[in-house]
Amino acid sequence: MNKRKPDLLWILAFIFGLGVVTTGYAQGLWERKLDAAYQAPAVSAQQQR
Repeated sequence: MNKRKPDLLWILAFIFGLGVVTTGYAQGLWERKLDAAYQAPAVSAQQQR
């Protein structure tokens, strides 16, 4: 029995899809982090002393 190697096109499509999913997830985390930074109360230098 010959095992057929996956086509290079399928491998590239899988890697590209994985990159798209990873990028979307990372951007979502980055946006949530920025939203939390904007919503956090700003502490001025006078209040810290």
